[in-house]
Amino acid sequence: MGNAVVLQQPEIFAANRARGVIAVSAEAAAGVTRRATVREEGSLRVRFPGPVAPALQAVIVNTAGGTAGGDRYDIACHGGPGSDLTVSTAAAEKVYRSTGADAEVSIKLTVETGGTLTWLPQETIFFDGARLSRRIDVTVAEDASLLMAEAVVFGRSAMGEAVRTGSFVDRWRVQRAGKLVFAETVRLDGRIADRLGEPAVAGGNIALATVLIASGIEAHVEAIRATADQFRGEVGASAWNGFALVRLCAPNGAALRHDLVAVLNALGRHTLPRLWSM
Repeated sequence: MGNAVVLQQPEIFAANRARGVIAVSAEAAAGVTRRATVREEGSLRVRFPGPVAPALQAVIVNTAGGTAGGDRYDIACHGGPGSDLTVSTAAAEKVYRSTGADAEVSIKLTVETGGTLTWLPQETIFFDGARLSRRIDVTVAEDASLLMAEAVVFGRSAMGEAVRTGSFVDRWRVQRAGKLVFAETVRLDGRIADRLGEPAVAGGNIALATVLIASGIEAHVEAIRATADQFRGEVGASAWNGFALVRLCAPNGAALRHDLVAVLNALGRHTLPRLWSM
């Protein structure tokens, strides 16, 4: 048979893992934001479905159909001076059960002076036994604006699914004018259901989201609190040092989506990506 190469199981596993890279930059000219550079590799794609307008919408598509242990995705979005860029995803991202390796996601967001960057991916759906390690690094100019929302649902309760164990590690680092101004790490490892059941964690809820606004002011918090009668879950908001932060906790993904849309509308995001309502 000649010099046939026999791959070992770890090599076969690594060769079948999804890899994806997206790097998008936007620039403004004559009051219109256009894509400047676009890079795509592997299973990730980015599309720009809207017409020419003052703001540019980018939609990320994962052709792999989801994320599994050992997959690696790198996403970078850059808004140039005076640009207005909104980035979303075509669908909720599913993170499937792992045989041991972490799925790794690295997200880098940058917005330059006078620019606006809105990061609004649809929720991440976490399956039982999944393992996800994600890092989000953000660089914001002193006079730039940032709105970012991330949501995760631990199990599709409407499908009778529950997450008992797994690993979810989410690291956020935000720099403004060259200084680290926000940093947090969420770690749910091992018996996730037990941790979510604790009153100080989620009180038995399974759907969580965080919204970060810069520049965030007390008026943002007041607008959110004024809509409290609309919420189906728990929502808390606060503002400090030019930032506003909103935490959401709900019993299922549908309730979380409802509350998250209400929060974004209260913040003035009346034009949400169309895919959010499909």
